[in-house]
Amino acid sequence: MSEEKAPIDQQLSTVSIPDLQEKVLNAIKTVYDPEIPVDIYELGLIYEMSIYPVNNVYVLMTLTSPSCPSAEVIPGEVEQKLKAIEGVNEVKVEITFDPPYSQDMMSEAAKLELGFL
Repeated sequence: MSEEKAPIDQQLSTVSIPDLQEKVLNAIKTVYDPEIPVDIYELGLIYEMSIYPVNNVYVLMTLTSPSCPSAEVIPGEVEQKLKAIEGVNEVKVEITFDPPYSQDMMSEAAKLELGFL
């Protein structure tokens, strides 16, 4: 008797999107602006985070200012940490300054940490 095997695409296990979304968010929360003791998510630098059915991740983010000294470092660190997540295929991190960043975008936890509350 021969065993029938499922097609290869059914054999491969994929991470469900809600699980992957949580892993992506947790990874983003490990990225800090070197000059500010608050992660970039709580700072309000992440405008959009999308996960597509093939486990490709897209992040639209901003920086505290266009002349931010960490402009090269932070997006690269986000991309690197997201690519390290098991199950993630491709990662695209895009920078925008529309709308411009303001302190109003910070979470209450970030404002408290930075002494704005």
